[in-house]
Amino acid sequence: MQAVEKIVHPSLKENKNEDGKKPYDLFTENHEELLKAGEKLAKETATSYMGVAYIIITIMFAALFTIPGGVNQDTGSPIFLHYNMFNIFLLADALSIIASASSLLVIIGIHTSNYTAKDFLKVLPIKLIVGLMLLLFSICSMLIAFYGALNMILKGNHTISKWSILGPIVSLGSVPITILIVSRIRFIYKIFQSTIKSPISSI
Repeated sequence: MQAVEKIVHPSLKENKNEDGKKPYDLFTENHEELLKAGEKLAKETATSYMGVAYIIITIMFAALFTIPGGVNQDTGSPIFLHYNMFNIFLLADALSIIASASSLLVIIGIHTSNYTAKDFLKVLPIKLIVGLMLLLFSICSMLIAFYGALNMILKGNHTISKWSILGPIVSLGSVPITILIVSRIRFIYKIFQSTIKSPISSI
């Protein structure tokens, strides 16, 4: 719509047809079904990502209070408190929760949008991009926290090599995460490209 406006004389934008309708009103009326389809798709997409964000928040919040290795019964402090890996675990866990919660709020903003034609031009795509980026960051942080927790649990086991267990687990666990990140980054790039670039910018 805005791409067409760029090549139309400004005075024609306010002209009315025989039915007394301006170009914008006519455009909105003729694309009403497309608008409804876009609203349905946006809500379905947002709902699926909301589910993922809810799960991550629940898991990481529980992991934060189920500290790897437990606590010292005398002092009540975590057993691995003075390990560097424990700090990495806490930081990654906290970042995952914050990023997921932020992503959830952004995605809720998509659900509560008015879904006007202008919203689909910039507002909704930008919200979707931001929400997805935060969600992907949360997933990466979750994987780091998972690695940190396993590292601490296996630290005191001297009967078997730590990396003989950590290596395969982290490698296998990284495969679906990598596939997800690559596919979502391509999806984000397509949204970004279609949002920033005008379809008839060369005219």
